[in-house]
Order: sequence, then C-alpha cells, then structure tokens
Amino acid sequence: MDKFAWQDAVAFVAGLAALLAPELWTDGHGEQPLMVLGALLALAGLYALLRAPGPSAWTATAFALLIFVSPWAFGFTSYDAAAWTAWIAGGVATIVGLWGATQARGTATT
Repeated sequence: MDKFAWQDAVAFVAGLAALLAPELWTDGHGEQPLMVLGALLALAGLYALLRAPGPSAWTATAFALLIFVSPWAFGFTSYDAAAWTAWIAGGVATIVGLWGATQARGTATT
C-alpha cells in the first residue's frame, strides 16, 4: 500500500494515549502495563507510518489487544481512569488494526 494508512495513525495515537495516561489522568494506577504496552503500540504505529521495515499491522494489533486486556491481567479494573483508558485505547486500536490488517492482506492477494 503506497498511500497513507489512517489505521497506522490511530495505532500511534492510541499508543501515545496509553503511554502518557499514568502521568496525565490516571494518578499512576496501571502505570507499568499502560506505559510499556503503550510505548510498544506507539512504536509499532510509528514504524508503520514511516513505512520502515519492522512490525506488521498484526503486531500493532496484538499490542492493542494486550492493552485492552491489561486491566484484568494486571488487576487495575477498580481504578476507573486507568481501566477505561486501556479499554478505549486498546479496543479502538484493536478494531482498527484488525480492519487495516485484513485490508492489507486483501490487497496483497489481488
């Protein structure tokens, strides 16, 4: 795909939101999983935006899914700001990532 993929921008922004959330609005709850997984998602989105060799759309989608399940996996569901940040950022990036990855797969086979 030679054109700009808005799905990559969504992955980058969602990763940045998860990365910065503990400092901005979650009072440090869920800090480590949100920051680590957010950084990984933001990097995967950035690589895709720059069209650099690196993670595929499926990799970014996997990081987004990990962000989505992190409140349950790391036990911060009772901290609303952190949990909702993970669910929204991870959920949106997962849905958009799945859509973009299947579109990329469809164009590769035609």
